Amino acid sequence: MTDLETRAIVTGRPARPRRRTPRRYVPEKRRSMLLTVLLWLCVVYFVLPLWWLLVSSTKDTSALFSTFGLWFGGDFSLGENLLELFTVRGGLFARWLLNTVVYAVVAAFGATLLAAMAGYAFAKYEFPGRRALFSVTLGAIMIPLTALALPTYLLFARAGLTDTPWAIIVPSLVSPFGVYLMRVYAADAIPDSLIEAARVDGAGEFRTFWQVGLRLLGPGLVTVFLFSLVGTWNNYFLPLIMLNTSELYPITVGLAQLQAAASAGGGSQAVFSTVITGSLVSVLPLVIAFLFLQRYWQSGLGTGGVKG
Repeated sequence: MTDLETRAIVTGRPARPRRRTPRRYVPEKRRSMLLTVLLWLCVVYFVLPLWWLLVSSTKDTSALFSTFGLWFGGDFSLGENLLELFTVRGGLFARWLLNTVVYAVVAAFGATLLAAMAGYAFAKYEFPGRRALFSVTLGAIMIPLTALALPTYLLFARAGLTDTPWAIIVPSLVSPFGVYLMRVYAADAIPDSLIEAARVDGAGEFRTFWQVGLRLLGPGLVTVFLFSLVGTWNNYFLPLIMLNTSELYPITVGLAQLQAAASAGGGSQAVFSTVITGSLVSVLPLVIAFLFLQRYWQSGLGTGGVKG
C-alpha cells in the first residue's frame, strides 16, 4: 500500500499528490562556487612550490633525483642537510643570512619612514609643484628596478660605495609605491581637524607628524614595511652587480654563486640538496615576519573601519 492510499484511509479524504516545486537557478550560488574553485587553484599554485621545497629539503642527493618530488622518500636527511648548509665554506651561509637580515630590516625601516613622511606631506600640505612631484612618483612605479640597476651602479661607483653594505641599503630606501600607498592612506586616516588641534596646542609640524600622524598610520606602515622587507630580501640583481666580496653577499646571490661554483666544478648534484635546504631556510624568516605582523595589520584595519 502506498503512502497516498494510507493517508486517504486515515483522513477519509482523497489524497492529492504533492507537487514538486522546480528548482530555481541561483546565479549567486554558481558564482560563489566558481570563486571558491578559483581561490583553491590559487592556493595550490602558491603552496605547491613551498611544499616541494619542504619535501626536497628532507632528502639526500640520491633520493632527490630518484623519488617522487611531492612526497617524502628515502632517509629523512633534513638534519644532515642543515649541518652541511651551515658548515659549507667555513659556515659562510650564516654570514649570508646575517647580511640579508641586516640589509632587509634596515632598508625596510628606512623605506617605511621615508614613505610615511612623503605620503603625509603629499596628503596634508599644499606647496608649489605638489601635483607634479606626485605624478613623477606615480611614474616611477612603472619603471622596473632592473632598468635602474646599471645607472645606480655607475653613481655608486663614482662615489666609491660599491662593494659595501650601503650599495644595497641606500637604493632600497626609495619606495615610490610606498609613498603612493601612504599618501592615499594618510588622506583618509588623519583628519585635518586633529592636525589643526595639535597646532593650536603649540605642537610643531614634526611633533604633530611623529605623535599624531604615525599613530594613525599603523596598518599602512606595516604594509609598506612588509613590501619593502620582501623586496629587499628577494633582491638578486642589485647585489649581484654591486658586490664583489663573498662575505657581503645576501642569501640570493650566495646560493646562486654556490650552485654556479659547484656546476663549474662538476659537482652540481652533490650540492643541490644543500642549495634547496638553504632556499627553505631563507623563506622561513619572511613567513615568520608576516605571521608576526599580521595581527597588527588586521587589528589596525579593523579599528580604522570602526572609526570610519
